Amino acid sequence: MYDKLVFELSDSNKNSVSIPENNYDLKLESCISQKNMRESDAEIPTVSEIDILRHFVLLSYKNHHLQKGFYPLGSCTMKYNPVINEEVSSHEKVTKIHPYQDEEDVQGILKIMHDLQRMILEITGFDSMSLQPVAGAHGEFAGMMIMSDYFKSRNEKRTKMLIPDSAHGTNPASCTLAGFRAVQIKSNANGEIDLEDLDKNMDGETAGIMITNPNTLGIFETQIEKIGEIVHSKGGLIYMDGANLNAIMGIVKPGEIGYDILHINLHKTFSTPHGGGGPGAGGVCVVKKLADFLPPFIVKEKNKTYTLACPEKTIGALHSFYGNVNIMVRAWAYIRVMGNEGIKEATKMAIVNANYIKTKLKGFYDLPYDMPTLHEVVFSGRMHKSRYGVSTLDIAKRLLDYGFHAPTIYFPLIVSEAIMIEPTETETKETLDIFIDAMKKISEEAKTNPELLKNAPVNTPVTRLDDIKAMKDMNVNWYGQKHE
Repeated sequence: MYDKLVFELSDSNKNSVSIPENNYDLKLESCISQKNMRESDAEIPTVSEIDILRHFVLLSYKNHHLQKGFYPLGSCTMKYNPVINEEVSSHEKVTKIHPYQDEEDVQGILKIMHDLQRMILEITGFDSMSLQPVAGAHGEFAGMMIMSDYFKSRNEKRTKMLIPDSAHGTNPASCTLAGFRAVQIKSNANGEIDLEDLDKNMDGETAGIMITNPNTLGIFETQIEKIGEIVHSKGGLIYMDGANLNAIMGIVKPGEIGYDILHINLHKTFSTPHGGGGPGAGGVCVVKKLADFLPPFIVKEKNKTYTLACPEKTIGALHSFYGNVNIMVRAWAYIRVMGNEGIKEATKMAIVNANYIKTKLKGFYDLPYDMPTLHEVVFSGRMHKSRYGVSTLDIAKRLLDYGFHAPTIYFPLIVSEAIMIEPTETETKETLDIFIDAMKKISEEAKTNPELLKNAPVNTPVTRLDDIKAMKDMNVNWYGQKHE
């Protein structure tokens, strides 16, 4: 009953906000132009404070979030975001800084950004970096622009970019926006890059290759040294999509095994909430020969002050001011709290958790690439579809009834009916066991009661939608009954 009343409790006698009297000799008409004045009062509900609190608590309960339950989206690294990060980033000395303040007034935040650059370079093994890109795809675009300008500075016309079929979906878009033509490279039977196909396509017109490592199958590209030999021998560069850095941070330094450029999703690997589309941060790291092409970054002067530097051959600023500084503060706090050993332990636990799920669900779902798994594992629901007419989408929807967010589905594209699961280091064995049990029960339900899955979810606030209509005719407004 309360759900129906949430938006309809408005009563002018229940207003929980008291607006102070206007003690200034000013009228609205003198401050706001006539064309911007409302013709009638806004229809804003007036409710009591307890009703407001209950409304938002109910909304948070209906939504799914990490504080509520397991969120196994593959390649998204939906890890827990420690409260201390929120406390530090919400401090007034962070939130009340204005981007137009003089640099001498914001030395503290510049020091934090400089320290973060230093720590990330230590973790990744690169020489220089910029924190300015504000998303993973933004970091990809920065990396591609650095590649483009690097070859232009050498008077080399390179028009192609190699992209494995196991790469992230944003890679082709990023290279295209930077002026390159995407050329797909096949995976071999082990789920790694096919070296013969790579060698055949790598030539003097190719700028390089974009590699997600570990790839979207959760498999580490063990042939990276041979890949480096092929690409570098033709003068190309190797870009690493760092979206899956949570699988190797503290253990493998990409800058020391052949990569030339790397972007990092600070909001994934170093813990910032990234549901709902942001905000994010996609810092880009490079080897020494590419440092002059970076977007602006923070440097420490000889007099020990911090300032924003712009290299001679920079690709230019990619964002207003310094980037999403609040996200950088969260990442800084996370790394400082974790330390070297904590970062390594997080990686090890992410790998253990993914392999535990893989081992327990093997046999209940198809495993197209039965190779050593790092942070995530990709199953397939094709057996359930062919035998019982139950699709991967049906499986994912049914999982919602068990209180879990659905995993990533239908990606990577090289796996039919893909189910990509990434538990991260956050989840306990007890949570994973409950999730595994739910997945096993769903597999059995597909056999014994397929219609249940086809109509799932059945006990969520919103049940099965027409997905096509929802995409093409999205309406997120609410129109309640007007009070007389």
